[in-house]
Amino acid sequence: MSLVSFPVFFQSKRYRGSVGSSAVRDFRGAMAGRGDKGLLITTGTFTAEAKAEATRDGAPPVDLIDGRRLCDLLKEYELGVRTETRVVEDVRVEKDFFADL
Repeated sequence: MSLVSFPVFFQSKRYRGSVGSSAVRDFRGAMAGRGDKGLLITTGTFTAEAKAEATRDGAPPVDLIDGRRLCDLLKEYELGVRTETRVVEDVRVEKDFFADL
């Protein structure tokens, strides 16, 4: 049993900066004729041009997952990460209140 019923190709990029539209075009070219959908994942971000290219009319769709969304997905599906919720309270003494006592 497979997770999806059609071929999906993915590529991941370890970036600190932004992935541009050329990376989306190159990826789409590599999957041409072999897959119905692409998934491009980066630890960085995507430029506005890359986002526009990923959804360009007439071209096979490429979903983009940036570093922030990747972290959200790893947390949501508990894939290799564990989350603990902590409550932190900052207490400040108001000196003026105590000055008149």
